[in-house]
Amino acid sequence: MDVGRRFTDLQLTFDELGTPLRETTFVVFDLETTGTKPGPDGITEIGAVKVRGGQVLGEFGTFVNPGMPIPPQIVSLTGITTAMVHDAPRIERVLPAFLEFIGGAVLVAHNAGFDTGFMRAACAAHGYAWPKAAVVCTVRLARRVIPREETPSYRLSALAHLFGASTTPNHRALADARATVDVLHGLLGRVGNLGVHSLEELLDYLPEITPAQRRKRGLAADLPERPGVYLFRGPGEEVLYVGTAGNLRRRVRQYFTGSETRGRIREMVALAVRVDSVECAHSLEAEVRELRLLAAHRPAYNRRSKNPRNAWWVVLTDEAFPRLSVVRVARDGALGPFRTQAGAKTGADVLAGATGLRTCTQRIPANAASGTPCVLAELGRCGAPCAGKQSVPEYAPAVESVEELIGGVGNEALHNAIRQIDELAAAEHYEQAARRRDELAGLIRSVDRAHRLAALAAIPELVAASPDGSGGWEFAVIRYGRLASAGVARRGVPPMPIVDQLVAAAETVIPGTDPLRGATSEEVGVLLRWLGRQGVRLVKTAVPWAEPARGAARWRSWVDLAGHARELEYAAN
Repeated sequence: MDVGRRFTDLQLTFDELGTPLRETTFVVFDLETTGTKPGPDGITEIGAVKVRGGQVLGEFGTFVNPGMPIPPQIVSLTGITTAMVHDAPRIERVLPAFLEFIGGAVLVAHNAGFDTGFMRAACAAHGYAWPKAAVVCTVRLARRVIPREETPSYRLSALAHLFGASTTPNHRALADARATVDVLHGLLGRVGNLGVHSLEELLDYLPEITPAQRRKRGLAADLPERPGVYLFRGPGEEVLYVGTAGNLRRRVRQYFTGSETRGRIREMVALAVRVDSVECAHSLEAEVRELRLLAAHRPAYNRRSKNPRNAWWVVLTDEAFPRLSVVRVARDGALGPFRTQAGAKTGADVLAGATGLRTCTQRIPANAASGTPCVLAELGRCGAPCAGKQSVPEYAPAVESVEELIGGVGNEALHNAIRQIDELAAAEHYEQAARRRDELAGLIRSVDRAHRLAALAAIPELVAASPDGSGGWEFAVIRYGRLASAGVARRGVPPMPIVDQLVAAAETVIPGTDPLRGATSEEVGVLLRWLGRQGVRLVKTAVPWAEPARGAARWRSWVDLAGHARELEYAAN
């Protein structure tokens, strides 16, 4: 009997609960990588197949430039060489399309921990949220339903042979994903004979579910099937964990099934006595409310976003000969935010080197300075105001150059930095030039991000709409970089009266004096990503939304070229 046909023709019983397997969308995916450890090793190829009811709905396949040479043993295994991925996109360019492809689906992989581990690490490294989807590991499922006497091993090749897969796995991502689809359908046919017909029953059937998880499934019973935020609470009413979901009941139920394998989350579930929820109009509102609840409660079992104001900024000190200082509290004219203190320090050093600002921490009087010049003065990288060799007016152009770059009204500092890199290269100091190039690219990305965040945060009120995929609209009212109101107009409902109601009921926001007007960089970043989605339209805005004409955005192509040069250097080594 054809495996796909057998799966499609499964009949459901009247007492079946949950999502029928034949109505569940699965995305079966596979990765090829340069090694086994996410982070140090990179992804070289992604292959994915979307299926529902035994029918293929779409495929996704691409090479990925890992930014490093592919080891010989990996080339021997996969046949993928460094030359083959040389012109491929980097993972940060692939992630948006891949995340869109897998959206709303149950993820399936052979040895899923490996593949999801690499994708989680890639998302974390580039600022993307890995979806909170159910995950099915075909290795674990096969070990549960196939006796060892039926197969010599549980490797993909052995299972593909057992089920007569139409594609032979060959350590190439898309071919292995196609083979895994046939293996999945074969396994679903096996569990169907055991009475497993819904997604929830399948996840429950997988091994390693604890009795504590099973007993607490009732905590999800009263949750709505709506988008929103959920909060697990402990015996003392403390918030243990906060998350978001497109369907609150379905997402929370997954914590009590075998799809949840994280040790700390299982521990959290064992402690939880109640699950509260906050219904939201759409996913954007849920994501913003999650950020705010994480900051308010700082749950012990969440790992991210508990300190939204724990950022670093670069500011000019208030003295006769200002220098750049790394601080925690932003003020008007600050550059940032930076995620780490080290990143802020590097940015300050690059900017100081490009403009001639001093880097010493001593306080220098405006007149009659009598200090001893440091080695930077001897190298011509500082005018030595500490020794009275530079007056306040002579020092002022360096300060103005920094202020112009941060304010987006001038970029002479970047031109200076590139000239310095060219001089190092001309003198054949290639390693130093490459290091300066990479540091400058990092600074430009930081300034570009700062300009984009600040531009949105400066708008008193902006109303935007995104298509909901069903002929309706999702609305967001944004004030000074914060979500002030959210709502929807379903298909057939006149949208503008809804917009007027949302604006009238929107939260009042009092702007601060820092570059983000008191908003957190995480919330402004979430809003920016949403506004940049395909199909989003601006309904109205109080003032024009525009980035600085002389901002760092003009240098994005230079940053791309610098990244390409770095990739070539990795490949050569």
